[in-house]
Amino acid sequence: MPKDSSIRSVLIIGSGPIIIGQACEFDYSGTQASRSLREEGIEVSLINSNPATIMTDPITADHIYLLPLTVESIIKILEERKIDAVLPTMGGQTALNLAMEAERQNVWNRFNVKLIGVDIDAINLAEDRELFRKHVISLGIEVAPSLIANSFLEGKEAAQKIGFPLVIRPSFTLGGTGGSFVHQETAFDEALRRGLDASPTHEVLVEKAVLGWKEYELELLRDKNDNVVIICTVENLDPMGIHTGDSITVAPAMTLSDTAFQRMRNQAILMMRSMGHFAGGCNVQFALNPIDEQIIAIEINPRVSRSSALASKATGYPIAKIAAKLALGYTLDELKNQITGTTSALFEPSLDYVIVKMPRWNFEKFHGADSRLGLQMKSVGEVMAIGRSFSEALQKACQSQENDRAGLGADKKEWINTQDILERLEKVSDDRIYRVKDALRLGVPEKTIHKLTHIDPWFLREIKKLVQLEEQVQKLNVPEDIGFDLLLQLKQNGYSDAQIAWLMRLDEKDIINYRKKLNLRRKYKLVDTCAAEFEAQTPYYYSTFEEENESKRSSKKKIVVLGSGPNRIGQGIEFDYCCVHGVLAIREEGWEAIMVNCNPETVSTDFDIADKLYFEPVYWEHIEDLLDFEQPEGVIVQLGGQTALKLAEKIHNKGIPIIGTSFPDMDIAEDRGRFSDLLKEMEIPYPNYGVAMDADTALDVARSIGYPVLVRPSYVLGGQRMRIVINDTELENHVLTIFKHMPDNKVLIDHFLERAKEAEIDALCDGENVHIMGIMEHIEPAGIHSGDSSAVLPPYSLSQEAIEVMIQYAKRIALRLRIKGLINIQFAIKNNQVYVIEANPRASRTTPFIAKAYGVPYLNIATKLMMGTHKLNDFEMINKLNGYAIKVPVFSFNKFPGVDISLGPEMKSTGEAIYFIKDLYDPYFRDLDSKRYMYLAR
Repeated sequence: MPKDSSIRSVLIIGSGPIIIGQACEFDYSGTQASRSLREEGIEVSLINSNPATIMTDPITADHIYLLPLTVESIIKILEERKIDAVLPTMGGQTALNLAMEAERQNVWNRFNVKLIGVDIDAINLAEDRELFRKHVISLGIEVAPSLIANSFLEGKEAAQKIGFPLVIRPSFTLGGTGGSFVHQETAFDEALRRGLDASPTHEVLVEKAVLGWKEYELELLRDKNDNVVIICTVENLDPMGIHTGDSITVAPAMTLSDTAFQRMRNQAILMMRSMGHFAGGCNVQFALNPIDEQIIAIEINPRVSRSSALASKATGYPIAKIAAKLALGYTLDELKNQITGTTSALFEPSLDYVIVKMPRWNFEKFHGADSRLGLQMKSVGEVMAIGRSFSEALQKACQSQENDRAGLGADKKEWINTQDILERLEKVSDDRIYRVKDALRLGVPEKTIHKLTHIDPWFLREIKKLVQLEEQVQKLNVPEDIGFDLLLQLKQNGYSDAQIAWLMRLDEKDIINYRKKLNLRRKYKLVDTCAAEFEAQTPYYYSTFEEENESKRSSKKKIVVLGSGPNRIGQGIEFDYCCVHGVLAIREEGWEAIMVNCNPETVSTDFDIADKLYFEPVYWEHIEDLLDFEQPEGVIVQLGGQTALKLAEKIHNKGIPIIGTSFPDMDIAEDRGRFSDLLKEMEIPYPNYGVAMDADTALDVARSIGYPVLVRPSYVLGGQRMRIVINDTELENHVLTIFKHMPDNKVLIDHFLERAKEAEIDALCDGENVHIMGIMEHIEPAGIHSGDSSAVLPPYSLSQEAIEVMIQYAKRIALRLRIKGLINIQFAIKNNQVYVIEANPRASRTTPFIAKAYGVPYLNIATKLMMGTHKLNDFEMINKLNGYAIKVPVFSFNKFPGVDISLGPEMKSTGEAIYFIKDLYDPYFRDLDSKRYMYLAR
């Protein structure tokens, strides 16, 4: 039992829907914390409104409350359950703010509930900028010169005293919301208004800007005896001025002197020990002057954070899990290090590899957005890569991004105009690291680049070494010219076969064949928290090119599950939910489950979810080497979104079975032209269509069909580059854009059904029988992406006749495509005529939503159908929904002032919430439903 025997039941507060600044890292931390508490016999209740999370699954907690994150919901739970303590540190800023609001309303005292993992004094001290500033100064730690402002007038006075450039930091916000750097007085008024509006307490800190200083983060844990451990020190490659969530970060810190690190470490420990009286985790951020190593404190977060998830994956030290046990009263020396099984949690991790985290942006979804980076976070996801050197990890991170890059340059996408490159470097944009490489390649001096970017010279020298290596390779003509030693050096620096081939003007296959002929293959190393000082018990691996392979292939039947890579709009946490359940189902069947993913925020990359975890890019070269080594029975691609699905053809051509629906059958559904042809053959209604491979054909098709038309590329997710166009000019411009970014893609042009209702079905099929999981009716009409539509389960206004027709079409399509596993089919209904729009032969964005609404473990069942170990009639699927469930999209437009917020066929939402209603008289539903008539009236 826990040391504090008075705690028998705990409420964990989640973070709600995914928004920019607060993503699935809190699903990871909440899930870990819940599992950790239940190991101690604690009864766990959990509140979160996000249906796409593992933490809201029945396997995670004893009692799940899919409710809005409000004080009213907290009171409802406390009236229903005897709760001894609340843990608000696992749900980001949302959970902390909710805990504070409940405290202001005296909720915790009224129900005799204690806060664990943090205390109110610590939250106030950390989140109130003025209190934090005064407190840190009292400890003898320096901060940037600053003044607090609670009004527009106070802000103006503060700016006059501090001078420009300056920083505006709102209190009690997340992801840098409302924060900004202000270089000139003319931009100050608007920035100040935005900051004051963003703060729930209408308070901002006006601070002297420390432009060009280096930024570091330390992750700490403290127990009730005031023992403190530093889990990880993370260095931001980008300097102060760019939100840490938008910075490339590196661990361990590469350019920090030992004396500066010891001062930083001591200050971080002093800050944590001085904050409240809680046992748990915190994150401390510092700025360092690169000239004289002066250190100033930036902020402290008394909770697990985005960086905590990164540090956990980087070190193998499960921060959230340990923090939860410390909150119960355990001390660090009493807890075991799970990876070694022999050392205690008081043992600080040491790394014999390098971690690079790289953010993933989606600016193309926000037309008109300012892509310059600053204090306000704009990235929607991130990847992490592990290598034996900085350059290897950096190149692997680039390969993990899924933006058609084969690495850091050397892949046909370099810029060649020096002036354009220099301007881009000065503006701080999302592609800056690639432009740094371009500048070095074109001979721009390192000093010039450092002056423009303030990136530490050490990093610039490392990238320059890559440029010099490439110059050597470009002189060669045939694979044999490279030789073993040079090829090994290239691979150890992270170069993909595609990059080497491009440098030598060869086909990628030439390099692959030569590398295999030399038997130069990836070896797999353990992440063990202790730089191999102790033996690791946990199979958590990364690849590199060395002699010893630490991964041992077992004799068990095994399946590889491909993850979904970085979060982005259209492919988010829903697919990680699917992957986790797939892995658990494989293990239940007694097979070995092997997980491959590169997203540090996810539950799927937790080291004890799968039998083996490979933290690797979901990039074909890495996957192929892994399949050659593991020799699995097959690969599951249905669960990892488009990321996994687009590798199906290569896996199929390699002769490795796709578990579930075969590649040829999946490809019919993914190829829009072939799927439309299939519908025609099956005499299933569909909008008039045509297929085009060039702009001229597209014009002919559109004219014959008649405007408006919907233009849709194949093999995409989230409505990528889909658009409704109404004339020749719009069509030609858009089709040319598609072919520029997606060469060889097939574009389907179909007649757009104006003022049609839209609905979708998710179904299971075992190849012989079909089970309809759920039918959702969209509030918004056809033409607005399903991910941006509110969806009601079950349908509320469709005729019974239309519903029966949809079910019939879904069953016929699933059987015709020989689906084994999951399929999602989307429909348009106009004048009671049902049209099929598209089919997705994989897990969909709505699969977790239906599973939560109906209380049925659909992903577990689907995986067993894919494996062929069970048939549909082996399962009892009972719908437990009383009333209706509504899927509500959530947007992050506030991060992009001035962007076009109108909705269309390309998805823009970053997350979703679930809302339950008993009947259609519910005021929330009636308000939503009124929007349908607004859209139809346009």
